[in-house]
Amino acid sequence: MTSTIPPDGSSTADEAAEAQPLAESGFATRAVRIGHHRTPEGEHGEPIFTTSSFVFESAAQAAARFSGDQAGNIYSRFTNPTVSAFEERLASLEGGERCVATASGMSAILAVCMGLLEAGDHIVASRSLFGSTTLLFNKYLSRFGIATSYVPLGDLEAWDAAIRPETRLLFCETPSNPLTEMVDIRGLAEVAHRRDCLLAVDNCFCTPALQRPLELGADLVIHSATKYLDGQGRCVGGAVVGDRKLVGEAVFGVLRTAGPTMSPFNAWVFLKGLETLQLRMLAHAQSAAALAQWLLAQPGIERVYYPGLPDHPQHHLVGSQQRTGGGIVAFDVRGGRAGAWHLIDSTSLLSITANLGDVKTTITHPATTTHGRLTPEERAAVGIGEGLVRVAVGLEEVEDIQRDLALGLETGRSLSSHP
Repeated sequence: MTSTIPPDGSSTADEAAEAQPLAESGFATRAVRIGHHRTPEGEHGEPIFTTSSFVFESAAQAAARFSGDQAGNIYSRFTNPTVSAFEERLASLEGGERCVATASGMSAILAVCMGLLEAGDHIVASRSLFGSTTLLFNKYLSRFGIATSYVPLGDLEAWDAAIRPETRLLFCETPSNPLTEMVDIRGLAEVAHRRDCLLAVDNCFCTPALQRPLELGADLVIHSATKYLDGQGRCVGGAVVGDRKLVGEAVFGVLRTAGPTMSPFNAWVFLKGLETLQLRMLAHAQSAAALAQWLLAQPGIERVYYPGLPDHPQHHLVGSQQRTGGGIVAFDVRGGRAGAWHLIDSTSLLSITANLGDVKTTITHPATTTHGRLTPEERAAVGIGEGLVRVAVGLEEVEDIQRDLALGLETGRSLSSHP
């Protein structure tokens, strides 16, 4: 029986009883089974409901649905069975009561801010954020009277000191993009709640297969489903997970009214991605750890950033907060931008793209792509130099990834020694 309790809580006693064993199942089982409510057709695979609207049995039922007196589908901008299946599955994997799926990861962050903040509120965020997130806070939220202060990600005292009476939200990525910095989520949650603030954690790099921030005290978890939740670089989407009030009412209200909606097809793709999420994440992490160790021994590399390495500043959090080191490796190449670009352009197997979380290994130059819209001063403040390269390790043989990088590193050394 694959049926379980829908995210809106609408279920009969019999359905709840049948769903209970599945809800208590292990991660891999829930990733494959939860969220699919079979139709009368008896399908084995999750269907895609390609419909914009839904038909009501009567005018009275339509009125009851629109008023909220009766649960059920209304309009695919905010109620669609395929999207609901994805929401229910991800909520279960993250350990949350409710999930709201959105059109992209950035729209998920925007929906959180629009749903929970108002003019005069204040955000404390880590300096180490995805470039577009920083721009959202600085360029757009500021227009509506929401201010943001930035602090070093791992410094809990700095977080506490930056909180003002009007602070409503603490926001972080852990690990961060692209330097894989980390913060003690449990400690940061204690700071937030002691000061009457909410904590939102972007869990894009780890996914619930490697890290579950809600279990550590976070109030909200945010995803770019585009990345590892999909796993094959096919679709764009986002999600917010939390409790029934913050997410099920406040964030959902933004989705219903403003409509940053995930399409049914994309939701179906993400459902398929979740089925293999744990297997993929462990494989990504295993290869990333091997690549990081290999990079340490390469003469053309100045520094390697990977949580699984003993010299990583927050290495102690791996194994307690975070199951493994994850699948992202960043490193500084000698020669600055010229050295980094030469290495990137010398690859033939790796894909030169700013996306990550794909079965295909990707390589990018953060200073001119993902964080290119930040000022040089802003990049310098978070440690993103011109020689930094980020590799999102895919599922190819790690020896082939190393071989592809080796040629560029070797010829780059030759170029740097003959100006």
